[in-house]
Order: sequence, then C-alpha cells, then structure tokens
Amino acid sequence: MNVLASQAASVVAAIFFILSLHWMNDPRSAARLSVPFGSLALLLAVVAAWMRPEVVTQQWIVMAVIAGIAVGVPLSRVALTAAPQRTALSHSFGGLAAALVGAAKFIVWSTEEPAQLTTFRTGAIVVECLLGSITLTGSLLAGAKLQGLSWIPQRPIIFRGQIALNLSVLVVALALGAYVVVNPTAPSALICLFVSLALSLIFGALLILRIGGADMPTVISILNSYAGLAAVAMGFALDVPLLIVAGALDGASGLILSIIMCRAMNRSFTNVLFGGFGQAVQTSHQQETRQYKAETVEGAALMLEMAHSVVIVPGYGMAVAQAQHRLRELYDQLMSRGISVKFVIHPVAGRMPGHMNVLLAEAEIPYEDIVEMDELNPDMPQVDVALVVGANDVVNPAAKESKGSPIYGMPIVEVHRAKSVLAIKRSTSPGFAGIDNDLYFQDTTFMLFGDAKNIVGELAKRLAVDEAQTAHAM
Repeated sequence: MNVLASQAASVVAAIFFILSLHWMNDPRSAARLSVPFGSLALLLAVVAAWMRPEVVTQQWIVMAVIAGIAVGVPLSRVALTAAPQRTALSHSFGGLAAALVGAAKFIVWSTEEPAQLTTFRTGAIVVECLLGSITLTGSLLAGAKLQGLSWIPQRPIIFRGQIALNLSVLVVALALGAYVVVNPTAPSALICLFVSLALSLIFGALLILRIGGADMPTVISILNSYAGLAAVAMGFALDVPLLIVAGALDGASGLILSIIMCRAMNRSFTNVLFGGFGQAVQTSHQQETRQYKAETVEGAALMLEMAHSVVIVPGYGMAVAQAQHRLRELYDQLMSRGISVKFVIHPVAGRMPGHMNVLLAEAEIPYEDIVEMDELNPDMPQVDVALVVGANDVVNPAAKESKGSPIYGMPIVEVHRAKSVLAIKRSTSPGFAGIDNDLYFQDTTFMLFGDAKNIVGELAKRLAVDEAQTAHAM
C-alpha cells in the first residue's frame, strides 16, 4: 500500500513540477500558480520519499525533517535584496546533499552489496559527487562575493597559470572518477572517489575566484544547472524517477537561462568561466578629466513633469537602496499626469536572474508597463526622459561604440539615445566591469548623486507638492 501511495504521490509531484515551470512563463501566473504548485510538488515529493518502505521505518528521518525546517524558515525571511546570496546558499545545500548521498551509497554498496555497483550506477554516483562538490564550494564562494564579505573581493582574482591550474585539478578529478567507474570494487576505489570529490571541491572554489561581480547572475544560473544535473545523477543512482524529473527540469531551465544571459552579454560560457570579466580597468587621463553634470532634485522633478514619455531602468543600486516602493510612488505621480511610463530590465541587471523583476513585482508595478529591452530600444530617441536607477554597465554606450572596451558587443538598454537622461548613482565609482560609464559624461545626461531610495522619494514628493499647488491655484 505504501509503495502504491508513494508512486502516486511521485507522479502527481512530477506533474506539478512541470506545470509550475510552465507557469513561470507569465509573471501573472508565476506568483498566483507557479510558486504555490511548486511548493506543493516539493511537499508531495518529500511525502513520497517518506512513504518508501526503506525510509518509513527509519525514525531518525524525523530529525532530518525538523533540521530542514529549522534552517529553511529563517532563510525564507531574508530581504529580497539578499535573494541572490540566499539562492547561492540553496544551491550549495543541493550540491552538498548530492555529494553526501552519492558517497554514502558508494560506501554502503562497496562494503555490503558490491553487485549493485554496475558501471551505469557507479558512473551516476561519480557524476553526482563531482557536480555536487563543484556546486557546493562554487555556490558558497559566489554567495560570499555577493554578500560582500571582507575576506573575498568581488573583483576577479587572477594570477599567472590560473587556467592551467584549474584545468589540471579538473582533469585529475575526472581521471580518478573514471578509474572508480571502471574498477568500482577495487580496494583503492573508495580512496580515489574521495580524492576526486576533494579535488572537485577545490575546483569549484578556484572556478569562482576568477569570476567577477558582472558575471555573477550567469554564474548563479550555471550553478543552478549543475545542482539540477547532480539531482538527475542521484535519481539514476537511487532509481528514483521523481528525482530525475525534478533534476532535469532544474538543470535544463538553468542551462537555458544561462544561454539567454550569455547572449544578453554577447559572451560564451567559456568566456564567462575563464574570461575574468569584471577586472578593474585603468582609466585614461582623458577619462579622468571629464566632468559630470550634476542636477538637483528640483530640476530633475521639473524635467520629469514636463516629459510626455519616461523610461525607468532599474539596477542593483535600486536593490541595495530598496527603492522599489519609492519608484512605485514616482510611477503613480507620473501616471496621474498622463505621462507614459515604462520600465526596462536588462537580462543581467542585478545579482541574479529576475532580480529586478522580483523587486518591481513586490512594489506592484503593473506587468504591462515592464517591457523588453529589444522592444523599446528602437523607440528610445522618442523618449523624453530616461531615468536610470542604480544601473551601470547595462546602460554604458561603450558596449556599442568603443571596440577596446571589455564590454564591447554586449547588448545594452540604449538610454544614451533618449532626449535626456537622469542617472541616480551613489558615487562616481565604476560598475562591476571596472570601467567608467560614458553615458554619465554625455551632454544630455544629468547626475543625481546619493541614495536611490532617498532621491526617488524626494522626486515623488516634489511632484506631489507641485500637483497640490497646481490644484490649489485652480
């Protein structure tokens, strides 16, 4: 009875996982259907695993569930600005689970049931351990960079012979894993598996050291794909179809998202993983002598008030300042005047895929007013004011005009073609790519230096005061 119930719950959970991913295609169904059904699918998956005959009799599993809840509940309460770090931490948990399960299963089978270690199963265990280990340390280090911890800089750490060292560690890990697959019952197989696992842990850390903050959204999605593939391998090793389905969905979606983001930056996987993008670039003397044109809140509010169309481009600076709700207030003020307002989100804006979308959804910005970059760029010359809120590299015209720039060729939101630009920035420091933003020095750009939340709030307040005064005068 328990077996049939477990299989039925697994089938329903698999269907819910597929539907949940499908509903992610639309922002409206994502929050209303995708998240609840995805959560329900995971609950059913846990129940299905619990009902398996070999698990239901193990009372200690209750302690594991309690421990998971104790960790999961606090993680669900982190601020949205910390969502990238929390996501990286979740990936590390998935990688750790895969590596531990794979190693434990190999130990049990090699000592008690060596006949179970077929070439296919052993291969699945090795893949599971390798990918899980890489995901574990890679995600932890990525999370540390995203958190801005003092002991790990956000910029790439690059040294001579680094790529050769990384590849050497990976090749040795793969070679030892291959030996285990060919000789699973050899006395040295267990030692080789653990050495391979340790080298994979080292490789995961070395891989992220070379990657800078600008590439972190893509890296997060790649690590997500690794975690999914590790789950697939775990499913094959344990003969659990639900793990295969869930892992395949996770791995495929992460891979597709990584491809989309690489295209958004006009880069390849190998360039992201080994290119060191985000390394600080020395500015020229000519660049140092260029001057910003600062604007006051009053002047910026007047520019917005006189506009017929406004485009708002959010970036990580908006997330840091938690300015999304102030943006909603500004949006309401502009819309009440009959001004067309559109939000444009670059695919790699923020620190993780969809970071800006989640924050704007939290502020209840209407979905129909969030448009694709490619859809709006052709009409940018007709935009009266482009308001850049904490975005940097994704609006840098050097990507289109300066062949020597490290970001040359990367598709950008072409706000430099708008009639005027208001750029909110905390300081004059460069973005993740480590280069000056040419947008900030052009004649039509006016800078508003300070905290994005305060500045946007002051803009909304100024517009509200002006509207009240106009109404009173009438």
